[in-house]
Amino acid sequence: MNKMYELAKAKYAAFGVDTEEAIKKLDNVAISLHCWQGDDVTGFDHDGPLTGGIQTTGNYPGKARTPEELMADIDKVISLVPGKVKLNLHACYAIFGPGEYVDRDKLEPKHFSKWVKFAKERKIGIDFNPTFFSHPNVKDGLTLTSPDEKIRKFWIEHGKACIRISEYFAKETGIPCIMNIWIPDGFKDVPADRMGPRMRYKDSLDKILAEPFDKNLVKPTVESKVFGIGVESYTAGSAEFTLSYAATHEGVLPLMDNGHYHPTEVVSDKIPALLCYYPEIALHITRGVRWDSDHVLIFDDETKEMAKEIVRCDALNRVYMALDYFDASINRVSAWTVGVRSWEKALLNALLTPNETLKKLQDEGNFTKLMVMFEEIKTLPFGEIWAEYLRRHGLADDISWFDEIQKYEKEVQSKRV
Repeated sequence: MNKMYELAKAKYAAFGVDTEEAIKKLDNVAISLHCWQGDDVTGFDHDGPLTGGIQTTGNYPGKARTPEELMADIDKVISLVPGKVKLNLHACYAIFGPGEYVDRDKLEPKHFSKWVKFAKERKIGIDFNPTFFSHPNVKDGLTLTSPDEKIRKFWIEHGKACIRISEYFAKETGIPCIMNIWIPDGFKDVPADRMGPRMRYKDSLDKILAEPFDKNLVKPTVESKVFGIGVESYTAGSAEFTLSYAATHEGVLPLMDNGHYHPTEVVSDKIPALLCYYPEIALHITRGVRWDSDHVLIFDDETKEMAKEIVRCDALNRVYMALDYFDASINRVSAWTVGVRSWEKALLNALLTPNETLKKLQDEGNFTKLMVMFEEIKTLPFGEIWAEYLRRHGLADDISWFDEIQKYEKEVQSKRV
């Protein structure tokens, strides 16, 4: 195996690529692992159905039903992937004590203390998301844009509570917390007023972010969306709105979910554009099939291109990367594992690309050789470098990792009846 790696290493070296340096850089990248893949975005603060443009399809057995089961599943994923991870939580995953319950506007750090204990024991950070969906106070499909001031105030208080909880996470883990704001607000049919809801949204965000917090510990982000189920004609939090808000509010980052754009748009092209202006940006990485379907991330062309742009722009320390998908039609732990591995593959593939050589050819106008180089590097022995990376993390370098999934399903998940 080592000989195969050495041969692959030499082939990359012929293109000016140092595989050891690529592996070293990848080891320093933390991927934020979304908790909601394990229980179909249900959470622990409500028993009702998903609402607000969120939909999970499939009924594969073994869904996590309790915090303990969800934590066990996350542990299994961590054991099957190389590299660094963070934990990404939604506010609806608050854990209450026996007989205890508070609504989302009254959430406190103590309702997430078990998650902090989980993270500290594994030496990982926590990212956070207010949950602006699946709640009775999503009135007429609206939250922070609602013309009903009582509804809007409820969600503003929820956002403020999440700021405080995010700072708690950062202080406890010693790792900054990315707190992402996404709302489902919009209209099914053509609206009579497009600006009014957005002005209310702007005011709501201003009020939430007026909550005192340490900007070194909490990094708020605003996430856009082009449309959703039931809001096909208009969404308040459009790309133009969120980018403009982040650009005009110090310390606020834009977050791009690559499933939240028209099918012909690609986030890989948007990454370098935003990096021209923003010191830092954030991503929710998914796979949309025809629409924002949140399919499991795979090692496909756009996934590769997104990773390439981050690396080409020397932005591994400027882009916060979180996964965001939920598939209930297959084993959920396998879905998680495939997604994390796919993004790690994409980053490694990008780090193994002779970017400086390719840039030089472009700047020289040598597009003939540039095309030749692009095609030649496609057949470099990437698989051997990936296998070596796995081996160095004590993981199998072949598909035998799936044996662990099958064993876990038989011994643990199948008993969740």
